[in-house]
Amino acid sequence: GIAGLFVGHPFDTVKVRFQTPSIAGKYHSTFHAISTIVREEKIVGLYKGIPSPLATAAPLNGLIFASYRLFLNLQLDDKDTIPTLAQVGFAGAFTGIVCSLVTTPTELIKIRQQDQLISTSTKQIALNIYKESGVPGLYRGITATILRDIGYGAYFLAYEGTCRFLNRYDSMKELSSVVPMIAGAVAGIVGWGATFPFDVVKTRMQGTVQGNTVHSLPRSGIPNTNPWQYSSVAASPINAMTSNPYQTVASTIYHSFRNEGAGVFFRGLAPTLIRAIPVNMVTFATFEITVHALS
Repeated sequence: GIAGLFVGHPFDTVKVRFQTPSIAGKYHSTFHAISTIVREEKIVGLYKGIPSPLATAAPLNGLIFASYRLFLNLQLDDKDTIPTLAQVGFAGAFTGIVCSLVTTPTELIKIRQQDQLISTSTKQIALNIYKESGVPGLYRGITATILRDIGYGAYFLAYEGTCRFLNRYDSMKELSSVVPMIAGAVAGIVGWGATFPFDVVKTRMQGTVQGNTVHSLPRSGIPNTNPWQYSSVAASPINAMTSNPYQTVASTIYHSFRNEGAGVFFRGLAPTLIRAIPVNMVTFATFEITVHALS
């Protein structure tokens, strides 16, 4: 998980930049974004926000696979029973819900750092959030995070389904170490594709300060009163009492669709998939090796 984080984090930074309205327009493509960030912010710019996920990478990956096994076993009468793909999907979905309790504050801090054009420490970001809203402030966007992380159902289903399909062939059985890598790549694509629009919603909610006006955090981590290139208008009839359109999942979806069309919900998908394929190939290959070693 830690090795994959170092490989994939630059693409995650690009994804967040694409999803943030205030700065998305300056980047034309994934690799243009990478070159621009390196030119303007040096190589460290690609790794903004990495401390919080780095601190939780090992325990989070452990929680993901332990929760998955737990929810899978709860559905089986016997531990030797081969689960159906439906049972695999349900176990994955409930795993996502559990893990969102960890990923929500971790990604909130990460996104606040990635959105900024100059560096602010993880500690300072966390303190600012706590001063703004207390402990509940660290869970801003948790509903969107849960809706996104339910995609672990599709993630594990795609992995298990691909493994079963490939293992039908004798030629693949002889390449047993390759199967988890291929299945991991498929799982990464399917898992992200299934719920990616909610990742956009989550980023937009977590990139703004909870309150009555839109606050962007482009530089120091201290809220300013510059709206995200939009006029500060009421979000919609859904949430007409606030001028911050990114307060709730419903208002964020409404405002984003109204102003930018359906395509906005897939903004940042390309760098996400570029990251997902190698990271998940390594993740599942390592997982299978570890399981076999322990058993």
